[in-house]
Amino acid sequence: MVEIKEIVRQTQNKFLNMFEFKGTNKVGHRFRYFVASRAGSDEELKAVSGRNDPDGVIMYSLYGEKNDRVVLIRQFRIPLGCYVYEFPAGLVDRGEDYRQAAVREMHEETGLTFSPIQADEMFEAARFTTAGLTDESCCMVYGYASGEPSRKYLEEGEDIQIILADRNEIRRILKEEKVALMTAYQLMHFLADEEPFAFLTDNHGQIER
Repeated sequence: MVEIKEIVRQTQNKFLNMFEFKGTNKVGHRFRYFVASRAGSDEELKAVSGRNDPDGVIMYSLYGEKNDRVVLIRQFRIPLGCYVYEFPAGLVDRGEDYRQAAVREMHEETGLTFSPIQADEMFEAARFTTAGLTDESCCMVYGYASGEPSRKYLEEGEDIQIILADRNEIRRILKEEKVALMTAYQLMHFLADEEPFAFLTDNHGQIER
């Protein structure tokens, strides 16, 4: 069994830090493992607390009178040195409900008003993004967006373009562009499903708004 014996915080940043885990592996050999985390302290690391409070939220939102477009952003990502297509997303503030965070972040990134669907918890549960690299987890919130796109609420360091993509544009994006993994999977289902949110329906086949 893997045993963690010591954790050393390597950096002191606001949004993301590196932690060194020291311990022994299943055959008793010593190891060092570096973990990126949004935790503010050792006690907040998921490996220590055993909790899985969401660090962030991702919004899968339909747009238009026929709900035939998806709200995407095309964002410059410094680690990749290029633009990547993603769903709007952001961090959940301490003590903030993740659904409230979804509404806030959608407006900040796109200027749109986001109306979440009342989905079962299993569809929105915090899931891990890249478990071999970080303990970060995010909730995905589903819903509908309205209003006119605007970039005036973006932070200075954000290089984001707002995309309202129909199925033809989504096919092009998946074929030709760099796309975040979680976004790509959902877009593939959007292409195939007449009602993209059908899996969120209640027992009577109606989506709760």
